[in-house]
Amino acid sequence: HPPTYPSIHGAVGNLIAIIVLSVSRQQRKSSAFYTLVCGLAVTDLLGTCLASPITIANYLDRNVLLDQHVCEFQSFLLLFFGLTGLSIICTMAAERYLAICCPYTYQRWGVDRRFAQKLLLFIYISHIFFCCLPMMGMANSRLQPSETWCFIDWTIHEPVSTAYFVLYSVVSLLLIFGTILLNLAVCGALLLMRQRVVQLPVTRGSVRERWRALSSAAETQMIAVLVMTSVVVLACSAPLVVRVFVNCFKNEKNFKADLAAIRIASVNPILDPWIYILLRKSLFHRLLAFSRRGSSSHVSDSAKEPSYGSCDGQDPPSAPAVFMENSPMVCACFVVSFSSGETYEINKAVTKIC
Repeated sequence: HPPTYPSIHGAVGNLIAIIVLSVSRQQRKSSAFYTLVCGLAVTDLLGTCLASPITIANYLDRNVLLDQHVCEFQSFLLLFFGLTGLSIICTMAAERYLAICCPYTYQRWGVDRRFAQKLLLFIYISHIFFCCLPMMGMANSRLQPSETWCFIDWTIHEPVSTAYFVLYSVVSLLLIFGTILLNLAVCGALLLMRQRVVQLPVTRGSVRERWRALSSAAETQMIAVLVMTSVVVLACSAPLVVRVFVNCFKNEKNFKADLAAIRIASVNPILDPWIYILLRKSLFHRLLAFSRRGSSSHVSDSAKEPSYGSCDGQDPPSAPAVFMENSPMVCACFVVSFSSGETYEINKAVTKIC
């Protein structure tokens, strides 16, 4: 059966994600993290819309991929969108690491929307060139034995072709492990930050209470997003990378494993948008408020506790801008804003804490 339904799910999911991100507040739209999230959603949407029609057409007519030009184009699409998605996710993790762990470096470098747009442009241009190398003669593309997809011909063990296979696999693995390590570093930094903020003297009440209100929910939300994103990236991307490595150095081929790996990789753009949608701020607010209401019945003074993202029962004017308002839920977490005096006060406290 043609893969119509997965293609529709991927396209619709990414369209919904783009709409959800587009209707967010202007503060989030101007952030670097928001721009990278939109870039990833658009990349997934383009990959689904460009690659799926060829796959569906080939299911309907087995002669479609026999055309070498169409075969090379599909191979390019699989190489390009797989590597570009990993690069954008890793860039998002690096941006979060700078924003949370190195806020003054983040500000000094001027990481903003334009900075993120330049990074996206660089990623696209460099990856187009890198993934066009097979068409320039560095490697060959061929119809795989299942006759349902085209990819680089890893049965050829020429030095130049093998070098390209290994280079592609190494870059992909570095991006995967870099994303995981950066996410873990950010997560650990927030956990340590919260632990130390609790021990601050009471004289720092305003800063301490604001961080207590923000860090608990932000930390829980971040851990959930980091775990989900890391699992999706690793589970979807690693099998194909491993198969490329194995096929480069092992003479015995396993075509069923290759087919399973590319099918798993094609699930990535379907799952990514639902991470943004299901773990977005508003839904997480409701879940957190529900859990707090359930636990407040066992605490006599629960009515005096501040609500999520607030201090003393009122929404602070700038605290949401520090983390929550700039947080479309993906990959690593929250954008730090340096636009207000109160936010700057919090950043000074964080620097002293760390």
